[in-house]
Amino acid sequence: MTGKEFEPQWGTLFTEIQEEMRLWRREHPKATMREIELMTEQVRARLAARMVADVATASDTARFREQPPEARPRCPECQLPLEARGAKERRLRAHGAQNVTMARDYGVCPRCWQGFFPSG
Repeated sequence: MTGKEFEPQWGTLFTEIQEEMRLWRREHPKATMREIELMTEQVRARLAARMVADVATASDTARFREQPPEARPRCPECQLPLEARGAKERRLRAHGAQNVTMARDYGVCPRCWQGFFPSG
C-alpha cells in the first residue's frame, strides 16, 4: 500500500460481539457444546466478513483513481489503464452466508468500454 496507513476500527464490533455472546449465554444457560459452537461460528462469520471488507477496501486497487495512469489496473483485453468512474458499492457473499458491501473504484477501459471492479 502506498496510500495512508491501514488502521482498522474493529474495537466497537469486538465489544458488540462480546456483549451479544454474553447475553446469548445468559438466555441459553443449558446450551449444548454444539449450540455454543454454532453461535460462535455465526458471530465469527460476521466479524470475518467485516474484516475482509475493510482489508479489501484498504488496497490501492480499491482507490485507483488516486493513482497515475501508469500505476492503475489494466484492462485484461486491451492492456490499457482503466479510467476511474467513481466509487460504487459492490455486494458480495462471504463465508458463513454473510453479506459484504464494499465501496471500490469502478473503472472502464478507454478502448473496449468494459467496466471492472479491479481485484487486489
